[in-house]
Amino acid sequence: MASRADSFASNISLANFSKATELKQRIWFTIGALIVFRFLSFVPLPGINARALTQLADVTQGGIIDMFNMFTGGSLERMSLIALGVMPYITASIVVQMASALHPALAALKKEGTVGRQKLNQYTRYGTVLLCTVQGWFLAAGLESFGAANGIAAVVDPGYMFRVGAVISLVGGTMFLLWLGEQITSRGIGNGVSLIIMAGIVAQFPTFVTNMTSGYSEGSISTGILLGFIFMVVGLILLISFFERAQRRLLIQYPKRATQRGMMQADRSHLPLKLNTAGVIPPIFASSLLLLPLTITQFAGNSLDTESGFGGSVQTILQYLQHGQPLYMTLYGLGIVFFCFFYTAVVFNPEETAENLKKNGGFIPGIRPGKRTEEYLDYVLTRITVIGAIYLTFVCVVPEYMIAQTGIPLFLGGTSLLIVVNVTVDTISQIQSHLLAHQYGDLIKKAKLKGRLR
Repeated sequence: MASRADSFASNISLANFSKATELKQRIWFTIGALIVFRFLSFVPLPGINARALTQLADVTQGGIIDMFNMFTGGSLERMSLIALGVMPYITASIVVQMASALHPALAALKKEGTVGRQKLNQYTRYGTVLLCTVQGWFLAAGLESFGAANGIAAVVDPGYMFRVGAVISLVGGTMFLLWLGEQITSRGIGNGVSLIIMAGIVAQFPTFVTNMTSGYSEGSISTGILLGFIFMVVGLILLISFFERAQRRLLIQYPKRATQRGMMQADRSHLPLKLNTAGVIPPIFASSLLLLPLTITQFAGNSLDTESGFGGSVQTILQYLQHGQPLYMTLYGLGIVFFCFFYTAVVFNPEETAENLKKNGGFIPGIRPGKRTEEYLDYVLTRITVIGAIYLTFVCVVPEYMIAQTGIPLFLGGTSLLIVVNVTVDTISQIQSHLLAHQYGDLIKKAKLKGRLR
């Protein structure tokens, strides 16, 4: 028979939301922090001609800038104080995470617990400042040269003073976003950095709806295409929700232990292996590598001599690497598959997991502890990663193909949908956890009250 606490837990609903005062405060704090983030995205860098940026943004369409602009909620297009967003921090954290899995000194630091994690976080922040400085300098220099090459005065007073001021502003904006994300994580609900990225993507949704509506009214988008995109988005959201929650649970058996009543009882638990262990890293890395050459040539202006053999060859290759081209789609899919296996091997170490199970006395039934357990974990993880790679490739390539065929903006890319769905599911799970804790707290208070009355 289920206990009263279990019945409470099975009937969790938002009807009890009004009683959870702390949860409401956390949600309001999160909303306020995200509003501050949106306000900052409209504050331009000092020395920027805001009107000229609109013309310049039309020229730079099609490169990696479009993807970064989507993640920053249009801040990069407006050259605001937070134009770089939190992408330098994401890149630095991925590099530190990979280095900690490959470098022995960092791997040992990772095993030191809280102190080691703080040290790695410190290294990540140093890397973030370095990346922001380099990216900010090249962004300011590229804005000057690219605007002059196209006859657009995007910078009021170009020069080294503008570049230094832009770098300081961009570094400060990114570090402020990191601080804001930490405040959301500790005082709000959900992961702060992930919510900031999701807010930037969702902020582009009204523009996407406006473009779709105007295109449909003007006749450039037919009814069939509109309905097809609606069904595609709904289907992809359901598919992502299913696969991101999918796990292969391995049974872990522990030796029999004596209980308080003198009985011998064997403990059991499960080792969950996510179907998509790599998350959204593979499509981000694959698209970044493919779009980088196109973006470099965009900022190079007219310096590339297309009449020469080398320049003509480069121009031909870049044409095949455009969005929707068969070569681009093929390389994009192969890149996603490669980074799925590569990043999974980085974040999950079968040898370390098998060693930890052996130290704690746990084993997989039918598998010997130690080397055999390591081989079995690697065997299972490789096969579920194949399914995860196929799922990620399908989710990311199909929207790219639809975008290329219809010319609808990049908002519906698989990467953006993955981020939005993942962060939404994680935030809802945390809200349910707070509601469950609140219900358990009420149950404990009632139990104590009845005990005193007796």
